[in-house]
Amino acid sequence: MNLGIDGRSALVFGGSKGLGYACAQHLAAAGVNVCIAARTESTLIEAARRLREATGRPVQYVVADITRPEGRDAALQASPAPDILVNNADGWPPGNFRDWAPAEWHAALDAMMVGPIEMIRRTVDGMMDRRFGRIVNIVSRSVRAPDLRLGLSSGARAGLVGFANALARETVRHNVTINNLLPGPFATDAQRVHLEHSARQTDTPFADLWKAREAANPAGRFGDPDELGAWCAFLASRYAGYMTGQNLLIDGGGVH
Repeated sequence: MNLGIDGRSALVFGGSKGLGYACAQHLAAAGVNVCIAARTESTLIEAARRLREATGRPVQYVVADITRPEGRDAALQASPAPDILVNNADGWPPGNFRDWAPAEWHAALDAMMVGPIEMIRRTVDGMMDRRFGRIVNIVSRSVRAPDLRLGLSSGARAGLVGFANALARETVRHNVTINNLLPGPFATDAQRVHLEHSARQTDTPFADLWKAREAANPAGRFGDPDELGAWCAFLASRYAGYMTGQNLLIDGGGVH
Protein backbone atom coordinates (compact mmCIF):
# COMPACT_ATOMS: atom_id res chain seq x y z
CA MET A 1 0.00 0.00 0.00
CA ASN A 2 1.37 3.41 -0.99
CA LEU A 3 0.95 5.58 2.12
CA GLY A 4 1.41 8.82 0.21
CA ILE A 5 4.30 10.09 2.35
CA ASP A 6 7.23 9.39 0.06
CA GLY A 7 9.82 12.15 0.48
CA ARG A 8 8.42 13.39 3.79
CA SER A 9 10.75 13.71 6.80
CA ALA A 10 10.38 12.05 10.18
CA LEU A 11 12.08 12.45 13.55
CA VAL A 12 11.71 9.31 15.67
CA PHE A 13 12.72 9.40 19.33
CA GLY A 14 13.79 6.10 20.85
CA GLY A 15 14.32 4.94 17.28
CA SER A 16 17.38 2.78 17.92
CA LYS A 17 15.50 -0.25 19.27
CA GLY A 18 12.16 -1.76 20.19
CA LEU A 19 8.95 -0.02 19.23
CA GLY A 20 10.71 3.14 18.06
CA TYR A 21 12.94 1.13 15.74
CA ALA A 22 9.89 -0.63 14.29
CA CYS A 23 8.23 2.73 13.63
CA ALA A 24 11.38 4.04 11.94
CA GLN A 25 11.61 0.93 9.76
CA HIS A 26 8.02 1.17 8.54
CA LEU A 27 8.32 4.89 7.87
CA ALA A 28 11.56 4.43 5.93
CA ALA A 29 9.99 1.57 3.95
CA ALA A 30 7.20 4.00 3.00
CA GLY A 31 9.78 6.34 1.45
CA VAL A 32 10.15 8.73 4.39
CA ASN A 33 13.50 10.37 5.15
CA VAL A 34 13.98 9.19 8.73
CA CYS A 35 16.19 10.53 11.50
CA ILE A 36 16.34 8.38 14.63
CA ALA A 37 17.19 9.92 18.00
CA ALA A 38 18.35 8.25 21.21
CA ARG A 39 20.97 8.68 23.94
CA THR A 40 23.55 6.03 23.00
CA GLU A 41 25.63 6.61 19.88
CA SER A 42 26.84 3.04 19.43
CA THR A 43 23.26 1.74 19.45
CA LEU A 44 22.18 4.46 17.03
CA ILE A 45 24.99 3.69 14.59
CA GLU A 46 24.06 0.02 14.49
CA ALA A 47 20.33 0.75 14.22
CA ALA A 48 20.83 3.21 11.37
CA ARG A 49 22.97 0.67 9.52
CA ARG A 50 20.33 -2.03 9.90
CA LEU A 51 17.55 0.32 8.81
CA ARG A 52 19.48 1.34 5.69
CA GLU A 53 20.08 -2.29 4.78
CA ALA A 54 16.44 -3.25 5.41
CA THR A 55 14.82 -0.35 3.56
CA GLY A 56 17.38 0.99 1.11
CA ARG A 57 16.80 4.47 2.52
CA PRO A 58 19.46 6.97 3.80
CA VAL A 59 18.52 6.88 7.50
CA GLN A 60 20.18 9.52 9.71
CA TYR A 61 20.76 9.45 13.45
CA VAL A 62 21.35 11.98 16.23
CA VAL A 63 22.46 11.55 19.83
CA ALA A 64 19.71 13.34 21.73
CA ASP A 65 18.19 13.05 25.20
CA ILE A 66 14.57 14.22 25.00
CA THR A 67 14.61 15.12 28.72
CA ARG A 68 17.23 17.86 28.27
CA PRO A 69 17.02 21.17 26.35
CA GLU A 70 20.34 20.51 24.63
CA GLY A 71 19.08 17.09 23.55
CA ARG A 72 15.97 18.59 21.99
CA ASP A 73 18.13 21.25 20.32
CA ALA A 74 20.39 18.55 18.84
CA ALA A 75 17.41 16.62 17.49
CA LEU A 76 16.06 19.70 15.72
CA GLN A 77 19.47 20.58 14.32
CA ALA A 78 19.56 17.13 12.73
CA SER A 79 15.93 17.28 11.57
CA PRO A 80 14.94 20.97 11.50
CA ALA A 81 11.45 20.70 10.02
CA PRO A 82 10.02 17.19 10.44
CA ASP A 83 6.69 16.42 8.81
CA ILE A 84 6.30 13.45 11.15
CA LEU A 85 7.24 13.40 14.84
CA VAL A 86 7.26 10.17 16.85
CA ASN A 87 7.60 10.68 20.60
CA ASN A 88 8.73 7.52 22.37
CA ALA A 89 10.47 6.94 25.71
CA ASP A 90 11.02 3.99 28.04
CA GLY A 91 8.81 3.70 31.08
CA TRP A 92 9.91 3.43 34.71
CA PRO A 93 10.23 0.12 36.59
CA PRO A 94 7.33 -0.87 38.84
CA GLY A 95 7.43 0.18 42.45
CA ASN A 96 5.57 1.53 45.47
CA PHE A 97 4.51 5.18 45.24
CA ARG A 98 5.43 5.64 48.91
CA ASP A 99 9.06 5.16 47.94
CA TRP A 100 9.13 7.68 45.08
CA ALA A 101 10.75 11.01 45.91
CA PRO A 102 9.82 14.21 44.04
CA ALA A 103 13.02 13.94 42.01
CA GLU A 104 11.83 10.63 40.55
CA TRP A 105 8.49 12.15 39.63
CA HIS A 106 10.21 15.05 37.90
CA ALA A 107 12.51 12.70 35.98
CA ALA A 108 9.52 10.65 34.78
CA LEU A 109 7.64 13.79 33.78
CA ASP A 110 10.64 15.10 31.83
CA ALA A 111 10.95 11.84 29.87
CA MET A 112 7.32 11.01 29.19
CA MET A 113 5.45 14.32 29.32
CA VAL A 114 7.49 17.55 29.32
CA GLY A 115 10.09 16.41 26.76
CA PRO A 116 7.50 15.20 24.23
CA ILE A 117 5.35 18.31 24.73
CA GLU A 118 8.39 20.48 24.12
CA MET A 119 9.07 18.64 20.86
CA ILE A 120 5.45 19.15 19.83
CA ARG A 121 5.63 22.84 20.73
CA ARG A 122 8.73 23.34 18.63
CA THR A 123 7.49 21.49 15.51
CA VAL A 124 3.71 21.84 15.28
CA ASP A 125 3.56 25.42 13.97
CA GLY A 126 5.87 24.57 11.08
CA MET A 127 3.70 21.57 10.26
CA MET A 128 0.60 23.77 10.21
CA ASP A 129 2.32 26.33 7.99
CA ARG A 130 3.25 23.57 5.53
CA ARG A 131 -0.28 22.10 5.71
CA PHE A 132 0.95 18.63 6.63
CA GLY A 133 1.94 17.09 9.94
CA ARG A 134 1.62 13.83 11.82
CA ILE A 135 2.48 13.51 15.50
CA VAL A 136 2.39 10.04 17.05
CA ASN A 137 2.98 9.55 20.77
CA ILE A 138 3.84 6.02 21.87
CA VAL A 139 2.59 5.78 25.43
CA SER A 140 1.13 2.70 27.16
CA ARG A 141 -2.12 0.93 27.85
CA SER A 142 -1.62 2.00 31.48
CA VAL A 143 -3.09 5.34 30.37
CA ARG A 144 -6.35 3.48 29.76
CA ALA A 145 -6.03 0.97 32.63
CA PRO A 146 -3.73 2.51 35.27
CA ASP A 147 -1.54 0.20 37.31
CA LEU A 148 -0.48 1.70 40.65
CA ARG A 149 2.86 -0.12 40.49
CA LEU A 150 3.57 1.78 37.26
CA GLY A 151 2.40 5.08 38.67
CA LEU A 152 5.41 7.10 37.51
CA SER A 153 4.80 6.07 33.90
CA SER A 154 1.00 6.16 34.08
CA GLY A 155 0.92 9.62 35.62
CA ALA A 156 3.38 11.20 33.20
CA ARG A 157 1.89 9.58 30.11
CA ALA A 158 -1.65 10.48 31.10
CA GLY A 159 -0.54 14.10 31.22
CA LEU A 160 0.91 13.87 27.70
CA VAL A 161 -2.22 12.22 26.34
CA GLY A 162 -4.50 14.82 27.92
CA PHE A 163 -2.49 17.67 26.42
CA ALA A 164 -2.10 16.02 23.01
CA ASN A 165 -5.78 15.22 22.62
CA ALA A 166 -6.76 18.80 23.42
CA LEU A 167 -4.22 20.24 20.96
CA ALA A 168 -5.30 17.77 18.27
CA ARG A 169 -8.65 19.57 17.93
CA GLU A 170 -6.84 22.83 17.17
CA THR A 171 -4.42 21.52 14.55
CA VAL A 172 -6.49 19.13 12.44
CA ARG A 173 -7.99 21.85 10.23
CA HIS A 174 -4.40 22.54 9.14
CA ASN A 175 -3.93 18.85 8.18
CA VAL A 176 -1.87 18.18 11.30
CA THR A 177 -3.02 15.19 13.32
CA ILE A 178 -1.96 14.03 16.78
CA ASN A 179 -2.68 10.49 17.92
CA ASN A 180 -1.48 8.17 20.65
CA LEU A 181 -0.55 4.49 20.44
CA LEU A 182 -1.21 2.55 23.66
CA PRO A 183 0.83 -0.67 23.50
CA GLY A 184 0.38 -3.50 25.93
CA PRO A 185 3.17 -6.04 26.49
CA PHE A 186 5.49 -6.35 23.49
CA ALA A 187 8.57 -8.50 23.04
CA THR A 188 11.14 -5.71 23.43
CA ASP A 189 14.25 -5.00 25.47
CA ALA A 190 12.12 -2.74 27.67
CA GLN A 191 9.77 -5.65 28.41
CA ARG A 192 12.74 -7.82 29.35
CA VAL A 193 14.09 -5.18 31.73
CA HIS A 194 10.64 -4.81 33.29
CA LEU A 195 10.25 -8.55 33.84
CA GLU A 196 13.82 -8.94 35.10
CA HIS A 197 12.98 -6.35 37.76
CA SER A 198 9.79 -8.23 38.67
CA ALA A 199 11.66 -11.54 38.74
CA ARG A 200 14.15 -10.15 41.25
CA GLN A 201 11.37 -8.71 43.41
CA THR A 202 9.36 -11.94 43.47
CA ASP A 203 12.30 -14.39 43.39
CA THR A 204 10.79 -16.01 40.28
CA PRO A 205 12.88 -17.39 37.39
CA PHE A 206 12.79 -14.92 34.51
CA ALA A 207 11.88 -17.58 31.93
CA ASP A 208 8.91 -18.72 34.01
CA LEU A 209 7.68 -15.16 34.45
CA TRP A 210 8.04 -14.45 30.72
CA LYS A 211 6.01 -17.54 29.78
CA ALA A 212 3.36 -16.77 32.40
CA ARG A 213 2.90 -13.20 31.16
CA GLU A 214 2.55 -14.44 27.59
CA ALA A 215 -0.01 -17.05 28.60
CA ALA A 216 -2.01 -14.50 30.60
CA ASN A 217 -2.66 -12.35 27.53
CA PRO A 218 -5.81 -13.27 25.56
CA ALA A 219 -3.63 -13.50 22.44
CA GLY A 220 -1.37 -16.00 24.20
CA ARG A 221 1.75 -14.05 23.29
CA PHE A 222 3.53 -10.73 23.46
CA GLY A 223 3.09 -8.28 20.63
CA ASP A 224 5.61 -8.10 17.79
CA PRO A 225 7.10 -4.58 17.48
CA ASP A 226 6.54 -4.84 13.73
CA GLU A 227 2.78 -4.78 14.38
CA LEU A 228 2.96 -1.45 16.18
CA GLY A 229 5.38 -0.02 13.63
CA ALA A 230 2.83 -0.60 10.88
CA TRP A 231 0.18 1.29 12.87
CA CYS A 232 2.58 4.19 13.35
CA ALA A 233 3.26 4.40 9.62
CA PHE A 234 -0.46 4.36 8.83
CA LEU A 235 -1.15 7.17 11.31
CA ALA A 236 1.59 9.15 9.55
CA SER A 237 0.08 8.51 6.13
CA ARG A 238 -2.03 10.80 3.99
CA TYR A 239 -4.98 8.49 4.62
CA ALA A 240 -5.08 9.31 8.34
CA GLY A 241 -5.82 13.02 7.94
CA TYR A 242 -9.37 12.66 9.30
CA MET A 243 -8.29 10.80 12.43
CA THR A 244 -6.98 12.83 15.34
CA GLY A 245 -6.99 12.94 19.12
CA GLN A 246 -7.37 9.17 19.32
CA ASN A 247 -5.87 6.61 21.71
CA LEU A 248 -5.33 3.32 19.90
CA LEU A 249 -5.04 0.33 22.22
CA ILE A 250 -2.76 -2.41 20.86
CA ASP A 251 -2.48 -5.07 23.54
CA GLY A 252 -3.84 -8.40 22.33
CA GLY A 253 -7.18 -7.86 24.05
CA GLY A 254 -5.85 -7.50 27.58
CA VAL A 255 -7.85 -4.36 28.35
CA HIS A 256 -11.52 -4.01 27.45
